[in-house]
Amino acid sequence: MVFRLSLLLLILCVVSLLVGANQITWSDFLNPSSNIWLTLTASRLPRLFTLILIGVGLSTSGVILQHIVRNKFVEPATSGGLDAAKLGILLTIILLPNATIITKMTFSLLFCFAASLFFIALVKQVRFKNTVLIPVLGLMYGSVLTAIAEFYAYKNNMLQNMQGWLLGDFSRIVQGHYELVYLIIPMVALIYLYAQRFTLMGMGEDIATSLGLNYIAMSLLGVLLVSVTVATSVITVGAIPFVGLVIPNLIALKYGENLSRTLPLVALGGACLLLISDIIGRLVIYPFEVPVGLTVSAIGGIIFLILIIRGIR
Repeated sequence: MVFRLSLLLLILCVVSLLVGANQITWSDFLNPSSNIWLTLTASRLPRLFTLILIGVGLSTSGVILQHIVRNKFVEPATSGGLDAAKLGILLTIILLPNATIITKMTFSLLFCFAASLFFIALVKQVRFKNTVLIPVLGLMYGSVLTAIAEFYAYKNNMLQNMQGWLLGDFSRIVQGHYELVYLIIPMVALIYLYAQRFTLMGMGEDIATSLGLNYIAMSLLGVLLVSVTVATSVITVGAIPFVGLVIPNLIALKYGENLSRTLPLVALGGACLLLISDIIGRLVIYPFEVPVGLTVSAIGGIIFLILIIRGIR
C-alpha cells in the first residue's frame, strides 16, 4: 500500500507542476530560452512542497488527537484548535500591527495549544454515551471561537480581509514566502518517533499508565506537536479542515490503529488528498482557481458524513 500511495503521490506531483494559468508543456523543458524554470522555481515547486508538507502535517496531527481523545471523529477542525489558531493570528494583527510572522505564529500556537487542552479536559469531564457527540461539541466550541474572531474583525473593519486570508489558499505561495512550512518536518519526525507511545495512549489512560507510559507528559507533547503544525499551516495558507479526520479513519478501517505501521500511510494519504483537492480547484473554473479550503471541505465533508452515518449504525 505504501508503494501504491507513493506512486499516486508522484503522479499527482507531476500533474500539479504542469497545471496552472501559465501552461507548461514537455517541449518547454527542451527550450533554453523558455521561462519555465522561473515559473517552476518561483511558484510551482514552492506550492508543491507546501501542499505535501501541510497535507502530511494535518493528517498526522489528526491521528494524534484521535488517540489522545480516543475518538475517531476528532481533528483540529472539530476540536476548536483550528479556530483558536485563527483567533490568535487575528488578535496579533489587531494588537501588534507591526508584528513579524514569527510573532503571529507564536500567538497562533499558544491559542491553539490552550484551546486543544481545554477541549481535551472538557471531553474527559463530560461522559458521552454516543461518540458522535464529541465532534459535535468540538464544532460548537470552534464556532464560539470563530464568532469571537469575527466580532473583533468586524469591530476593526477586517472581516473581509480575514475571511479571504484564512480560507485556505495556496495561490499566494511563492519563493520566499513559504519557508516557514518546513517546521512541519521535525514535528512529523517526532510524531513518528513516539508513534508506539501514542498508540498506547489510544488504549486509555489506565492501560497506558499500567504499561509504564507517562500519560500526561505524552498528552502535552502530542498537543504541542499538533499546535505547532496547525499554527504553521494557518499562518502559511489559512484554515484547511477535514484532512486530519478522513485520512486517518480511512487508513484505520483497513490497517488498524498501530501508528508505527500506519503513520506512513496516513502521511502519504494526507498529501495525496490535498494535492487532489488543489488540482480540482485549479481546473474547475480554469484559468482561475477555487481556494483549496473549499474543495477539500467539499470532499472531506462528504466523507465525514459517511463516517458519521457508519458510526451511528
